[in-house]
Amino acid sequence: MPRIEEAAKAADWAAVRELLEARPESEDRVGLLWAVAETAGVEKWIGRAVEAEPHSALPLLVAGARHVCWGWEARTGARAQHVSREQFATFHDRLRTAEKWLYEVAEREPGWTSPWYALQATGRGLQVGRTTARRRFEAAVRRDPHHLGVHQQRLQQICRKWGGSHEEMHAFARQAALGAPAGSLLGQLVAIAHLEHWLDLDSGEDAAYLRRPEVLKSLREAADRSVLHPEFVRRPGWVQVLNTFAMAFSLTGDKALARACFEATEGKASEFPWYYLDGGDPIAAYRKHRTAAGR
Repeated sequence: MPRIEEAAKAADWAAVRELLEARPESEDRVGLLWAVAETAGVEKWIGRAVEAEPHSALPLLVAGARHVCWGWEARTGARAQHVSREQFATFHDRLRTAEKWLYEVAEREPGWTSPWYALQATGRGLQVGRTTARRRFEAAVRRDPHHLGVHQQRLQQICRKWGGSHEEMHAFARQAALGAPAGSLLGQLVAIAHLEHWLDLDSGEDAAYLRRPEVLKSLREAADRSVLHPEFVRRPGWVQVLNTFAMAFSLTGDKALARACFEATEGKASEFPWYYLDGGDPIAAYRKHRTAAGR
């Protein structure tokens, strides 16, 4: 990932393109794409690449993805009541621009999953409605039925904080996890759903929730089907998936399974979901809970 970030920071489109083309859609290009999209300043030069390659979908995809991230940067992660009217205006303007380009990419490259992944993020910000949001998810999974990022986006869409419900979120996570092949990364959805539920509760209720027997059973079932299954393969995203289970088991008090997940990470910490703990310092949180688990 650092190579493509360095290329993006240097406005080196040739290098960015080469690295993206080396990771085809069939091998999940979203991770690399988002590394570029989250790089500040890409919006200043990607337009030149679009103009230089008018018949290529790839620079347009990068431009659209960057505008998604750029839009969310304008909104910030604050709750809606703390976001100004000007911020919302900028947010929506950038997302609408992203949608225009992403739909054009989807038309040019009907087999690509990436534009539909990004259109789920724009749809959430623009509040396109439940039917449109569901159709965008369905369009993505028709192209890649077990795509982790696509399912993560859908899970966010149906969270309570975005107008869904805990019940809908948990049902979707479990169905996706158990419906995926053994060893799939999609088991992470169950852990994310429980962490989202935990985050939505008041202090005291949150800890009690994660120690409920049915929550522990659900997490163990998902881990056995996913990261702890003999057929688990370290595909793109595996570090974050293992870290998510490590944090979830740490918070439930299941030290044995937390330790197993920490061991499998090989010392690699992911930003998500650890930034929810220890003042937003993922490395500090990872190390603290790894030590508590006996690693």
